[in-house]
Amino acid sequence: MMTSSGLTRRNLLAGAAFAVSASPALLGGEPVRKEKWPSWPVQDETEEKAIVSVLKSGRWGRGNGALVNQFEEEYARFTQAKYCLTTASGTSALITVLGALGIGPGDEVIIPPYTFIATVNAVELHRAKPVYVDSDLETFQIDAAKIETAITPRTKAIMPVHLGGASADLDTILSIAKKRNIPVIEDACQAHLGQWKERQVGTYGLAGCFSFQASKNLNSGEGGAILSNNEEFIEKCYAFHNNGRGRKAGGDFNYQGRGMNGRLTEFQAALLLAQMARVEEQARLRSVNALYLSSMLTKIPGISPQELYGGCTRNAWHLYMFRYDGALSRDQFIKALRAEGIPCSSGYGPMSLETCPVNNKLCSQAVWFTQTMMLDTRRGMEQIAEAIAKIEKNASAIKAA
Repeated sequence: MMTSSGLTRRNLLAGAAFAVSASPALLGGEPVRKEKWPSWPVQDETEEKAIVSVLKSGRWGRGNGALVNQFEEEYARFTQAKYCLTTASGTSALITVLGALGIGPGDEVIIPPYTFIATVNAVELHRAKPVYVDSDLETFQIDAAKIETAITPRTKAIMPVHLGGASADLDTILSIAKKRNIPVIEDACQAHLGQWKERQVGTYGLAGCFSFQASKNLNSGEGGAILSNNEEFIEKCYAFHNNGRGRKAGGDFNYQGRGMNGRLTEFQAALLLAQMARVEEQARLRSVNALYLSSMLTKIPGISPQELYGGCTRNAWHLYMFRYDGALSRDQFIKALRAEGIPCSSGYGPMSLETCPVNNKLCSQAVWFTQTMMLDTRRGMEQIAEAIAKIEKNASAIKAA
């Protein structure tokens, strides 16, 4: 099949010279893609019926409903964790776990600098200090080999982030944590169905935190969950997310302990139970498309798709990330790619300029596609590769414009 820009599938897959002759859309040419990308969230009458059922039941909150409990049981079974506790958001899941650990002023929590601000906020809201360990340029993850030198007597937790849906280097992280007797809290907010050595991420550390925010691969608008295999710890989490009140508090409204209201509602649980019916099929499609896209992009000079650690046996592909080091500036490249009908972003900015030089470089090169783009067709992946090849072919003209 010949594409509109003259780039054949054979050329894409064989890595031959890219036969790009069309003018870039940024310079007045036709964009590679004109059709819309898949919308999100995916929903049908299943979600509608679930919400109406909760509405009519009159049981809307965790305390007098059954769906929150049902989802916790099903998500624990789905991830093969012993226990699951739902929360109001992924952020509140992180705050709850750190609260259950007793993190407070003077304590330190090791985190990566390349992450959503919620990871940082969860630490700082407990008046603790986030300690940044530099990124690994190729994987976009925390550089696990640099963690041990960042540990001090004040280190109370190591909190790696499974960024974009791919796992951090859990073998190295868990080995260091075990030797130093420091709990590992997995920020798996972007990593539904991500795996390390055929086992779900979020089930390796003392706890794993997930987000069900509107952009996430499993979505209820807002919402979160904590996984743990430690019953005593999950009960501490339950109490903290319930304003310090344990499951047996009943009608005792006296002060029992530190906490907050981080509870999930029955409406959110209903949506999650409906959405779970599609999550595996969607994950498979993202994976097929992402791997096909990578097979093409690796053949384009200046494009370096995110690499995965050997133990990462499944990437959830919440984000498709690559580094751009081509003929244009990263901002010029993004502007040109958007003009071709390929939405993209520059991702996170640097949080710690002085201590994380590798992360600073990563922040200057990163380009992201969202998970919804990976739900498109095989042809859509080819269009992304076509557009990038077209831009690089015409980089001199774009720079001169």
